[in-house]
Amino acid sequence: MADSASLLFNPHTYDPEHFDPETRRLLRATVDWFEARGKRRLIEDYRSRAWLGDFLDFAAREGLFATFLTPASAAGKDDQRWDTARIAALNEIFGFYGLDYWYAWQVTILGLGPVWQSDNAEARARAAELLAQGEVFAFGLSEKTHGADIYSTDMLLTPDGEGGFRASGSKYYIGNGNAAGLVSVFGRRTDVEGPDGYVFFAADSRHEAYQLVKNVVDSSKYVSEFRLADYPVAPADILHTGRAAFDAALNTVNVGKFNLCTASIGICEHAMYEAVTHASNRILYGRPVTAFPHVRRELTDAYVRLVGMKLFSDRAVDYFRSAGPDDRRYLLFNPMTKMKVTTEGEKVIDLMWDVIAAKGFEKDNYFAQAAIEIRGLPKLEGTVHVNLALILKFMRNHLLNPVDYPAVPTRLDAADDAFLFQQGPARGLGSVRFHDWRTAFDAYTEVPNVARFREQADALCTFVETAAPGEEQSRDLDLLLAVGQLFALVVHGQLILEQARLTGLDEELLDELFAVLVRDFSAHAVELHGKDSATEDQQNWALGAVRRPVVDAARSARIWERVEALSGAYEMGQ
Repeated sequence: MADSASLLFNPHTYDPEHFDPETRRLLRATVDWFEARGKRRLIEDYRSRAWLGDFLDFAAREGLFATFLTPASAAGKDDQRWDTARIAALNEIFGFYGLDYWYAWQVTILGLGPVWQSDNAEARARAAELLAQGEVFAFGLSEKTHGADIYSTDMLLTPDGEGGFRASGSKYYIGNGNAAGLVSVFGRRTDVEGPDGYVFFAADSRHEAYQLVKNVVDSSKYVSEFRLADYPVAPADILHTGRAAFDAALNTVNVGKFNLCTASIGICEHAMYEAVTHASNRILYGRPVTAFPHVRRELTDAYVRLVGMKLFSDRAVDYFRSAGPDDRRYLLFNPMTKMKVTTEGEKVIDLMWDVIAAKGFEKDNYFAQAAIEIRGLPKLEGTVHVNLALILKFMRNHLLNPVDYPAVPTRLDAADDAFLFQQGPARGLGSVRFHDWRTAFDAYTEVPNVARFREQADALCTFVETAAPGEEQSRDLDLLLAVGQLFALVVHGQLILEQARLTGLDEELLDELFAVLVRDFSAHAVELHGKDSATEDQQNWALGAVRRPVVDAARSARIWERVEALSGAYEMGQ
């Protein structure tokens, strides 16, 4: 049985022995760089909004980005590959120390997406060389007026008569736009109407026709506004044209938004060490704060939610890495990691903040920045609402129409995830099929709260068959989102159970976690009951799906002992 600290990332004991030697070296070197920098410098850089030059110099010296973000097809060294498992591990480390560091890495990933999907060999070679030099990248998709509505892009490309274009227009919310060696920019031709006119091209932020306007946020993250003024786009700069450019945009977001979940986990882990340590050592009314029952409940809930986030995300990696043309289950699990795991992260921080109260505002603690940065992740790469609406496209097939698939193993092997840059057309989501979700639950029928949650999951199947929103209700996104939250919980529980089985997680911890999920399902059912357009059948179903978790005071007390053991388990040096 794993102890509480071993389930969380702890820099003092971290040894990713499941990876190859070079990956282990780079992950440990990254941790050591942050630890040597110290907490005071880390927080001061965050507060002073310092650009990340020192960090990027470290990454360049170590070849960190080049090793992790160069796919095998463009690799110049044996250890270079696109390996989602080790990318996820680095996301967690960056989140643990500060989202600003993660953000520079994340938008580099987005900027590389259209390049690695491109058949332009010259552009691919240029990107690989820039990575080897330690450069960062940017993804020029969204705009000030249209946001991420890429149908309406105002980045216009006028043919120059020589096979290239002159590009003019602006982009907004573009990370690394101040320093990117290559910016993948989405636009449309002035001489071609409709989807055939889309173009993805590579721009250089150092070119005189590239005009950096400003950082649109008050942060070390350089989230830029930039303008192109008659920027020359040569044939060698063109990454995609027509519908392929549109697909490259969506498929890049598919790759990039997966990173949000593990960044959220890292933030929560660091904050949890601080919160539990503070609460355990603070005396109130003659007793430690952790002696109060409501405090124990809040910190225990935060802990088991965080464990659930890790279990789900780790299992989702396996489906992401095992995806292919005939297995696109990742298209559901991916927005789940982006939407569900990151909103769980917000809940984890809120629960701890309710306990430590004013301590959470203090400038000398990591928690103060964690409380701010955790809010951003659910809102990046598509809002929670957008991803919930996407998840709903899979609900009927996932719940009611399973098919047989070979078992997906744990994927920690040193393999290149080439399919991520060969995803093809970004459509046909309603035809994606899934294995039977019930199998994961059948393995834990003896765990009381897993069985209780299974009742609710079965009830949701009945809802889809007998009381699903009709044609008119399907236009009521407010009601549909409430249904989406219920479905998301079933998928969340499924992958948690699959990972628990693969890792041998003890059933007592799983029982406590599913007690929380039972409460969550009941809360969302009550929310559905109250929706303006809910029919009488839907209202009756909603109240009938409410369940009380199976209470076991002794079990809860033992899980609390694990949480309490986190006090003093990690503190960053000054």
